[in-house]
Amino acid sequence: MSRPIGKENNTVQSLVLFIICFALFAGAVYSLSFLSLENTWPAAVTLVLFALAFAIPQHVLGRSDTLAELERAKQDAK
Repeated sequence: MSRPIGKENNTVQSLVLFIICFALFAGAVYSLSFLSLENTWPAAVTLVLFALAFAIPQHVLGRSDTLAELERAKQDAK
């Protein structure tokens, strides 16, 4: 069995992060119901919420290790 990666979250923390990001996504989908050609604010809110729902898990919470760092960690683990 392999060792877990050092930056893995525990189950509770992962669940909380999932709920937050899913709430952002659901809010973006809900804001689409207010979309009209007369008012641009629902579209702006939708874009911001979709961007946050994507960017938080991918860029903020994602692993920032490069391939070289991962290979070095594998070498050290042996």
